[in-house]
Amino acid sequence: MDTTTADPRRWWALGALVMGVLVLGFDMTILNVALPTMATELGADTGDLQWIVDAYTIVFAALLLPAGLLGDRFGRKKLILVGLGLFGAASLLGTFADSVGMVVAARALMGIGGALIMPLSMSILPSLFPAEERSRAISLWAAGMALGMPLGPILGGLLLQHFWWGSVFLLNVPFVVLAGIACALLLPESRDPHAGRIDVPASVFGAVGLAALVFGVIEAPRRGWVDPVVLVLAASGVLLLAALVLRETRSRTPMIDFGLFRDRHFLWGSTAAVVPSFVMGGVLFVLPQRFASVDGFDALGTGVRLVPLMGGLLVAAVLSDRLVPHLGFRVVIPVGLLLLGGAVLLGSTGSASDGYGLIALWLTLAGFGLGLSLVPATDAVMATIAPERAGVGSALLQSMRQVGGALGIALLGSLLAAAYSDRLDAVGPADDSVAAAAQVASRTGDTALLADAQSAFVHGMDLVLLVCGGVSVVVALLVAAFLPGRRAAVATGEETGEAARGARPDRAADGAAGGAADPAPVASA
Repeated sequence: MDTTTADPRRWWALGALVMGVLVLGFDMTILNVALPTMATELGADTGDLQWIVDAYTIVFAALLLPAGLLGDRFGRKKLILVGLGLFGAASLLGTFADSVGMVVAARALMGIGGALIMPLSMSILPSLFPAEERSRAISLWAAGMALGMPLGPILGGLLLQHFWWGSVFLLNVPFVVLAGIACALLLPESRDPHAGRIDVPASVFGAVGLAALVFGVIEAPRRGWVDPVVLVLAASGVLLLAALVLRETRSRTPMIDFGLFRDRHFLWGSTAAVVPSFVMGGVLFVLPQRFASVDGFDALGTGVRLVPLMGGLLVAAVLSDRLVPHLGFRVVIPVGLLLLGGAVLLGSTGSASDGYGLIALWLTLAGFGLGLSLVPATDAVMATIAPERAGVGSALLQSMRQVGGALGIALLGSLLAAAYSDRLDAVGPADDSVAAAAQVASRTGDTALLADAQSAFVHGMDLVLLVCGGVSVVVALLVAAFLPGRRAAVATGEETGEAARGARPDRAADGAAGGAADPAPVASA
């Protein structure tokens, strides 16, 4: 699609989609500030709170792939509206819930709605925008999601200062209503006219396998990696996902096109998109704890101090839209990953006595790295997928990112817990977490214990950031080595399955240069 036939309402339509993912963004973080109040008013113990948080994540991750297929088959606009409706109705249920079970049910329903909204809102962009505008559109879409994450603690802190805990759910409703009206009026319908049949066994393998794997890695930090429940869940998840891959690769009409991974743009673009999710999952897990238990900030203060991350991402997302057409994915994405890795490595040198200045510096740099890696990597992936098949491709990418983020929290959370316990010379509740140590110290007046716990936590946080930085740097080097350059584009569909997906060869060429077709594309090796 060229600019002469582009829908003149496309930017307004993008605004509607951004409003929808903005709600998903701050919903990921706003609930955390309400958990202590919910524990008191609902009588929820630690396990109950874990389920309140995890119910959304598990359902969301499990349904991403089926949601993408349903959108390709029945219409993406239609399914986005269904997702917004479910998310809004579930938010109302959570607003007036009076038991832990009702809150868990509301969160699970929100996960279903979110699984429909996120991948389908991204997958509709290639059919809405011409190639030369796609990078900018994806940048704004990603910025909407990123903007919501630091807004969550800020909005949650403000609401809890004046209203009851259910207000953190009620806040979603006006956003969802406005997004639904805008999407209904502005979005064109798009689907794959040749969408394959719905493979029920494959859908079950994918949904249950992802649910088991994600649930297993989320439970691992609390139960331990050798706990029988964790081992059974993780093994079951891996086996079911392996069965899914085996079934789909042997099928003549696969539901999920794993042949996409034969395209080096998709393979290394998706890898480059997953790593920032892994890294930031770890960063956003440790930093709020440091701000609360080491630096003494409340929920509102924590949210405000995460703003440099958002600011850096927004600026870099706009900048990447200008850089990719001139330098190509192979330059911009590794530079972003190196900047992200360098930023968190700088953060790994911190101590408990550091002021906020150093944290603000490396958070800003990390935001720049995110914008220069995640946004172009997403564009590189979407450029390899025919518009009518974008639902499944986008869902596959988002599933990988979701699992990457969950793995980041689980693995890095375990590392943090182990490092904290090894460094802290204490037993009892103080050994569980720095927050528990702060409560013990406040009750007993033991300032030495508090200082030791804070030092031990920052030591564990430094190790987490060190691992995050190392992973980001290694993947940056791999992407620089193996992602096709500006002039490496797929000229035929034989290698990547483009012909089977009905994609135009020129779209692959467009994607190699971030939307600007190279005058002399050559087939990638």
